[in-house]
Amino acid sequence: MQRAILLTRRMPGRRFTFLPRNPLATETRYIRGSETCMTKPLCFVLSIIASAQNAPLAIGSFRQHVAARYTSAEGLPSDDVTNIGIAANGDVVAVTSRGGAVFRAGRWTPASAAISVRKPGDFLRDDRGERVFPRDGNKSWAPVDVHSSGTWFASPQGVGQREAQGWKLYGIEDGLPLDEFTGIAAARDGSVWLATPRGAIRFDGKTWEYRQGLRWLPDDNIRAVAVDAEDNAWFATAKGVGVIRNRPMTLAEKARFFEEEIDRRHRRTPYEYVLEVGVAAPGDAANFTQRDSDNDGLWTSMYGAGECFAYAATKDPKAKARAKKAFDAMRFLGSVTQGGTPSAPRGYVARTVRPASDPDPNASAYTPEADRKMQSTRDSLWKVMNPRWPRSADGKWYWKADTSSDELDGHYFLYGLYYDLVAKGDAAEERSVKAHVAALTDHLIAHNFQLVDHDGTVTRWGVYNPEKLNHDSMWADDRSLNSSSILSYLKTAEHITGDAKYAAAAKKLIAEHGYHINTMMAKSNGGAGAGNQSDDEMAFMLLYNLMRYETDPKLRMIYGITLKRRWDVEAPELNPLFNFIAASVLQNEKYTDSHRTHDLTPRGAWLEESADTLKRFPLDRFDWRHTNSHRKDIVKFPGSNRGHRRDGRVVPIDERFVNHWNHDPWALDQGGAGRNLANGAAFLLPYYMGLYHGFLKD
Repeated sequence: MQRAILLTRRMPGRRFTFLPRNPLATETRYIRGSETCMTKPLCFVLSIIASAQNAPLAIGSFRQHVAARYTSAEGLPSDDVTNIGIAANGDVVAVTSRGGAVFRAGRWTPASAAISVRKPGDFLRDDRGERVFPRDGNKSWAPVDVHSSGTWFASPQGVGQREAQGWKLYGIEDGLPLDEFTGIAAARDGSVWLATPRGAIRFDGKTWEYRQGLRWLPDDNIRAVAVDAEDNAWFATAKGVGVIRNRPMTLAEKARFFEEEIDRRHRRTPYEYVLEVGVAAPGDAANFTQRDSDNDGLWTSMYGAGECFAYAATKDPKAKARAKKAFDAMRFLGSVTQGGTPSAPRGYVARTVRPASDPDPNASAYTPEADRKMQSTRDSLWKVMNPRWPRSADGKWYWKADTSSDELDGHYFLYGLYYDLVAKGDAAEERSVKAHVAALTDHLIAHNFQLVDHDGTVTRWGVYNPEKLNHDSMWADDRSLNSSSILSYLKTAEHITGDAKYAAAAKKLIAEHGYHINTMMAKSNGGAGAGNQSDDEMAFMLLYNLMRYETDPKLRMIYGITLKRRWDVEAPELNPLFNFIAASVLQNEKYTDSHRTHDLTPRGAWLEESADTLKRFPLDRFDWRHTNSHRKDIVKFPGSNRGHRRDGRVVPIDERFVNHWNHDPWALDQGGAGRNLANGAAFLLPYYMGLYHGFLKD
């Protein structure tokens, strides 16, 4: 009888649980490509990373929603807008509490005469004035409080459309998010916009799109809606006029937009660490402030990985330069720690850096007193150290100590991709990658598979040895992920350097300590709705490298089932990064247990859903607040403010705020006040990965 054990991991700001799985029962052989390829690691690797069994999904120009708002600053007589409509000549006209206005050339002009907006007639009556009762299958409605436009109507019972062959009726059970309406406007493209007291809804007969919060609207309480000749939707609210325009765009154009935005605002220090920025006024990117974070190494590595894929897919020299810059930034995190007072052991990489011209961080927030408080109140294993920010040997930098396993997971993900896709063929660059990777990996081996700080003690999360992971209950929660980490590091180092000592170290951990079986405890949190997904994000990157570089059939089978089990839980999250990682390395993989052989190839609509997420990925990257817990198409988890839509999927990416892919996609209410501006790296990595692996064709 299989017994599941639920374990919990607590750390500052995060809580995780994981569900261990049964170990491998029997073995099946794995064969890919020719015998010649199987005997040559590089050929083997390239056969994996370039393979895509699915035909590419061709994506041309699509409709990108872009919002704008207008107030008295743009010429409205008043922000209190009571109605909005389209004049006979196509002009957008608004009615405010202080008179009407016409929108022309990007501004509002007070109307010379009174403006009235005609209310559409009720077409739910026949020529004799008798009421019409729409019927669609087993649905038969007697609508009241009707709003109608074109062939569409909305009422508390739902939304309906009159077609030549009859009626189509849609209710909450069909995905309608809300059923209280203040207006309706049909668009020429066949879709309809619905105004509600809590946001706007667009429906095209198949897909519901919910528009709520300051990303999309001046105010959620919409008084009226109108659609112009270009199918742009206009909204009357008490805080001005809002408009959601359709901008024709391709995924490649969106990628260029985000890359230019990153180049403009999100590159910190001459080494160009890529991170979100703070802004002085909500939603205003003109005045921004750059800052560091504990995870600069992780986020910059993931950005750099995206540019590695970009260069491999497009051969754009700009992508190559960006990838090199990211790798050089990671290499600097290794060199900056050497030779100062104090100096870290050789191979140690810092979390992040700050210019020495900044105020001394050790004198304020990063004190031993603050460490002791953290240790006594939130994390008993938290390190007390001084200084947490040593100075570099040249005196130009503060570098942050106590580097996390999160950072190394990102580093090694970048190292493999940079070596394979960018540095290959450049002898000097190959030597640079090999030297840096060897130094870091040698550090881990020399210190009994631990990351050791400048004070001679292990960092809070840099623990990978069997004494802790296999035999210390305090580390049981981290057994699966940290076992995956060290095996992935060693395999990546072996691939890059060709040094057999890394294979020998991995073999020892596998043969004597069962690290390959440790990886099979496949889900490090409790599944849907469990919260922050940092462990999932890291695990997918680690397993990507393990599957790319491992040639042993038994180990490939173990890592394959580990990844597949994780992906099965993540599939409803509409995450293109997780989808593309799983699909790129699990095509035609097999796993045999005591009952049967399983095909690990991801199935279902993951490709279409990934493309939809990339298309819907908002251009507006401010952390606006989004609330979905009031929606009637949502199924909540018991006792939680988390949930999903009725189809089991999380709400789409343009209806929530996503900074990085470690966020909680099941949280229904999330975001802030628009004072932080995220970057587009979360789009760039999966987009270029999908392009490189042949899943997407732009």
